[in-house]
Amino acid sequence: MSIQTIDDYIREAPKGVQETLQTLRRVIQEEAPGAQEAISYQMPTFVLNGNLVHFAAFKNHIGFHPVPSGIEAFQQELATYKQGKGSVQFPLNQPMPYDLIRRIVRFRVAENLKNA
Repeated sequence: MSIQTIDDYIREAPKGVQETLQTLRRVIQEEAPGAQEAISYQMPTFVLNGNLVHFAAFKNHIGFHPVPSGIEAFQQELATYKQGKGSVQFPLNQPMPYDLIRRIVRFRVAENLKNA
């Protein structure tokens, strides 16, 4: 099946991670109520004056992609997590840091609105 929506993506994800993905989606929606949902790079994406954040389920982690500025602004709090340029990995065997994710999304919303 071709994934067209975030609902499709979550439905196709492993059963054990679907609830985490739904909660992550809800957190992003609450912090970015004006953002549009999309699938970009085969990942759930929120768009608000450009890409806001992406996320994806992997075997052992949730990849969260708030672009490089979103990682840099929270570098100290993200230091314990594996990172790439513009991405961070939240291990599935640890509690998801939803409060931190909220603050990163809020930062990215403000950044995108300022740059609009």
